[in-house]
Amino acid sequence: MADLFDTSPAPSSDAGRPLADRLRPAKLGDVIGQESVLGPDGPLGAMLAAGSLGSLILWGPPGVGKTTIARLLADETDRHFVQISAIFSGVAELRQVFEAAKLRRANGQGTLLFVDEIHRFNKAQQDGFLPHMEDGTILLVGATTENPSFELNAALLSRAQVAVLERLGPVELELLLQRAEGELGQALPLDGPARDALIEMADGDGRALLNLVEQVVAWKLGEKLDRDGLAAKLARRAAQYDKSGDAHYNLISALHKSVRGSDPDASLYWFARMLEGGEDPRFLARRITRMSVEDIGLADPQAQAVCLQAWETYERLGSPEGELALAQAVTYLALAPKSNAGYVAYKAARSSAKATGSEPPPKHILNAPTKLMKDQGYGEGYAYDHDAEDAFSGAEYFPEKMKRPVFYQPVERGFERELKRRLDYFVKLRAKRNS
Repeated sequence: MADLFDTSPAPSSDAGRPLADRLRPAKLGDVIGQESVLGPDGPLGAMLAAGSLGSLILWGPPGVGKTTIARLLADETDRHFVQISAIFSGVAELRQVFEAAKLRRANGQGTLLFVDEIHRFNKAQQDGFLPHMEDGTILLVGATTENPSFELNAALLSRAQVAVLERLGPVELELLLQRAEGELGQALPLDGPARDALIEMADGDGRALLNLVEQVVAWKLGEKLDRDGLAAKLARRAAQYDKSGDAHYNLISALHKSVRGSDPDASLYWFARMLEGGEDPRFLARRITRMSVEDIGLADPQAQAVCLQAWETYERLGSPEGELALAQAVTYLALAPKSNAGYVAYKAARSSAKATGSEPPPKHILNAPTKLMKDQGYGEGYAYDHDAEDAFSGAEYFPEKMKRPVFYQPVERGFERELKRRLDYFVKLRAKRNS
């Protein structure tokens, strides 16, 4: 699945360098994981085998080897490697980079320009790469932790292939840990559970794992630590979560679909993941209320009230106690009967209203407060339903020139089963009255 680093022993003069830097691979074959990208059938493997490397966007979380892979691609293709960061670089620096690349090209050498955090460049800056990509002045390799579909210009994406890099799994992290121990010439003073805990703390980030390893080694312990001892000395790495970025949308999607799928455990897990990431509970309160309307609807009319009460409870109690009310609402929604019949009916009615928006109501249901309106037939023949048998006249309320549609079709679940029974009853009555 994921990262980086080299196994070859470093000379003693490297001892002062960070462990992550000392373990960088010397060739792509030393990269741990990323087989789906670097393997013979992966996009990079195929391009290198064909000798036709094109511009790339490397999309993935931190610590999965984006910078390392870019460096190695420059080596593999005999290009000069230039690295800039979109956070610190502006138009002037880009202009210098392009001019230097043109000189190298004139002298017969290509340039691989690696742009870290490329999504932070604005539209005009991103457009500035295009002519230099098209004339071969640079081979662009951009790195981003955000979804390129949302953060990069369509013109730039059309000229580059997106390679998706995955976070490190436990197996890859363990292999990286073994390589670090080989480089250091010692085993970490951790028992099995503590070793597993160290890998969990890295949360899929190889660079973070190596930083943790350096901290453990610096303690110079004489005996092995257990899981509790390690936890007391090391702070757990904060989960990667950007409240305005890709993770935000991915996790709320996971929560919504878990609720829709009637899985309370998964629903609570994703709800908790968002809270642990620092999500505003008010945003979650709003979204779960939306779920009650969109996915449960009239199958359980109480669901919306439960969400609104939980929202109000949170506003009164605040965090962390109020979050329990929201968690209970999430559980209720997951176990509630599901129906989107009301949502579907509403969308169909809106669509029909757009198509027939000029049709007037039938005159018999219009009020006639003036004689002129009465003379025009307003209110004529109106049947007062309370005076009819079963309090149902069976009159038509759609525009006269409009064919009667069917929008609402309740399901045989929850309270909508009762609504369907009522609806069927009125359909039969209407047919009887009109006959």
